[in-house]
This record gives sequence, C-alpha cells and structure tokens, in this order.
Amino acid sequence: MLSDILKKRGPIKKVGVLGMGYVGIPAAALFADSPQFDKVYGFQRDSPSSGYKIAMLNRGESPLKGEEPGLEELLTKVVAAGKFSCTSDFSKIRELDAVTLSIQTPFLNKEDLLPDFSALFEGIRNVGRNLSPGMLVVLESTITPGTTTGVARGILEQESGLVAGRDFALAHAPERVMVGRLLRNIREHDRIVGGIDETSTRRATELYTPVLTTGKVIPMTATAAEVTKTAENTFRDLQIAAINELALYCEAMGINVYDVRTGIDSLKGEGTTRAMLWPGAGVGGHCLPKDTYHLERGVQQLGKDLLDYPAGEPSLYVLARRINDFMPTHMFRLTKEALERAGRPLKGAKVAVLGWAFLANSDDTRNTPAEPFRDLLIGEGAVVSVHDPYVAGYPGVPIVPSVEEAVRGADAVVIFAGHHQYRTLVPQELKRLSCKKHPVIVDGRNMVDPDAYIRLGFIYKGIGRGDKNGHVIVEG
Repeated sequence: MLSDILKKRGPIKKVGVLGMGYVGIPAAALFADSPQFDKVYGFQRDSPSSGYKIAMLNRGESPLKGEEPGLEELLTKVVAAGKFSCTSDFSKIRELDAVTLSIQTPFLNKEDLLPDFSALFEGIRNVGRNLSPGMLVVLESTITPGTTTGVARGILEQESGLVAGRDFALAHAPERVMVGRLLRNIREHDRIVGGIDETSTRRATELYTPVLTTGKVIPMTATAAEVTKTAENTFRDLQIAAINELALYCEAMGINVYDVRTGIDSLKGEGTTRAMLWPGAGVGGHCLPKDTYHLERGVQQLGKDLLDYPAGEPSLYVLARRINDFMPTHMFRLTKEALERAGRPLKGAKVAVLGWAFLANSDDTRNTPAEPFRDLLIGEGAVVSVHDPYVAGYPGVPIVPSVEEAVRGADAVVIFAGHHQYRTLVPQELKRLSCKKHPVIVDGRNMVDPDAYIRLGFIYKGIGRGDKNGHVIVEG
C-alpha cells in the first residue's frame, strides 16, 4: 500500500519544482527557506528563450522584473545557504521526495476548446521517466478538470511503470498568486490540495503546510481542486466583465462610472456585498484569458450529457470573457474618435502607448491587451511607439526607454497600464513634447485628472467617463 511505502520513506526532505516562472521561482524559494526541507531543485530547460534563468537563479538573482517584494533577497539567502539550485538536468528528480509542476497551459484555439498542454506534458514525461516508489507528484498548473486523474496520471504511469495511488502519490494543488505579491500570496492564501486519494492528499498537505503562515490547507478531490481554480478565476473575470459593461453603459449615458461604482460600493452591511472591481482597457495575464475555457472544456468532457442548462443560451462565463476581450477594441475606438475630434486621421497619426505589461507595476506581458490594441492601430496605418518602465523587450515590438521619447511628436497618448509612474505625468510637459495644439489623451486605467488636460486643449477620452468624453474643446 502507498501509505506503507510513504511511512518507510519518511518525511519529505528533498523537493523539486519544474518551471522557473512567476509561480515556480517563489515557490521554490519558500520551500528552500523552510527548515522542513533539506534541498530544493528548480528545473528549467536550457532553451534559447529561457535558459538564461539558470545562471541568474544560481547567483541568487531573480529573472522576474517589476516590483516583487522580498523575492531577490530570499533567493540570495537560500542560494548562499546551499538549499536551492537551478538545473536543466531532469535526472536529479530521482533524488527527490516530492516534485511540483508549474508550467503554463495556454489555449491553441478557444473556439473548439483545445488547450496547449505540450509543455506541461513534456514536464510530466520528464517526471515519469525519473519517478521512484513513494514520490509525490503535484500539478500546480491550471488545467482542465479531469486532467490529473486522466491524462496526467496516464503519462506518469506509462513512463514510470508505476501505479498512481499504489506506488506514488499524485495531487493537484493550484497556484493562487498575483504578480507583485508572489511570496505573500503563497504564504497567506489558503492552499487548495486535491489528491487522487486520501493518502495523496495527506502527503501533499505535508508538502505545503511548512510554507504557509496565515493560510491553511483546504483538502478535496483532485477534480474538485481543478474546478476550484478554474472557477475562481472565471468568477473574477465575470466581475471584471460586469464593471466593464457598466463602464460602457455609463459612457453611452453620459455619466461617470466611478461615481456609480462609489455609490454601489457604499452599500455595506450584514449579508451585503457587491464586490465591485475596476473597469479598464483589457484583461491580460496567463490565467483569466484562458481559465474560463478550461472550465468549459471540463464540463464538456466530464458532464456534457448531464448538464441541465437553458437550451440554446450561451455560457455566461464565455460571454464575460468576450466582453473583456472587447475592451482593447473599445480603446481603439476611443482613440480614433478622439483623433477625429482633433481633426487628425488615424492613418499616419503617431500614437504613444504607455504600458505594455498587463498588470500595474509589473513586467508581466503575457496576453497583454495592449497588443491587440497596437495591432488595430497599425492595421489602420498609425505609427505606434510603446513605453513601459518594467518591460525591456517584447518580440516584434520595440519598447522605447523613456516616456519623453514615446510621446515626442505624438498625436495621441494612450495609458494602457496602471503603472504608478503614469500617475505623475505632467500635462504641460506632454503637450510640449507632442507639439500639437490639441493632443489626444486616452486613459484606460483612470490614471489622470481629465480637467487638467482638457484645460490645456487636450482631447480627452476615458473608460467609463461619459461625463467627460464629449467635453468642449478648449481653444487657446
């Protein structure tokens, strides 16, 4: 029995983390910092695109840019102590008691619900080839419900010749982190742990408990854990879609969505919550743009014939996803309308995009909504410059090093990310750099005071700002 094998093996002492990204790096550092564990390996392919991480991490340096409190200090500490090292040698998995996988799972095609599990399955195969009796394998990646007990289990068993639940433990424990607060989230958020059986759940609980501070382990089945992760992100996406749609309504009705939001949010009391989020230029990142589709695929695979749902009606969750996907298009329309008010055709206009990362004060550009916005502009013949204080480069998109360079000669300045640096933009300086009588400012994150710009002759447009979007143009 697996419980007997684990008892003979003893406590978890050596841990491996596959995938050195926004989830794997802080997780590995926290495991290494725990006195419960003797050694932690981070596994990273030595590829042309990401192999550089290995040397950086082994120097105690974080390859993640942006503001990530405490991470580099912790990496320096655990590397100096000899408790953490990064390697591309997957045979070292054989030395471990537990291994986690934190590998991205995007979608190839959202229309036919086909996820791209190629990188994850490659990682699982690497684990399976080096699996030994008594090891714990935990999938942290967000996956379609049914994956842990289905194809992931099958690959591990095929590669190793062992049987999950009899020879080794298998669980799903989804990550629940946000860029900018990675360490704090891992320590403080409750940890969902779902094993394929009770023994696997207990072993996975043993792995995660030492790194939790205020968080606690919430045990459940592997499939329930998969649904928990996909559903919590789907619900957040739904909340964002609700405020984005309200912002569009407020624009159409000539009112300020932020006044409305403040009014709604003021209603608090026993049993009352409105969970109001903020509207914006679009939703990016690795999770929200795809997790709805994982949930939809899960119910299609596991419960299609049992699902009772209004006939012919679209999924509420997929509709919310499409609303959020629409916001960059709406930003494009605001920009085009503002340029028309300034008497400037979009073709040939210079547009400065401020913010390429999807998240404020971060370098995370995964699924950035700024990209489809830029593509729409270029498709209409505009000339686009991009600035981001945290993003040094992006494939096919030049990132200029300063706001001044991005804005110089610009017909329109478009704020796409809520980086704190953009809150201190000086309208007089932007107008001077633009050399335009009526430059355009489009605010996708409610970062600027509209009146300060309107007084100087700017054409202003903002998400949800129906009270200002049709303002009188100030001459002078």
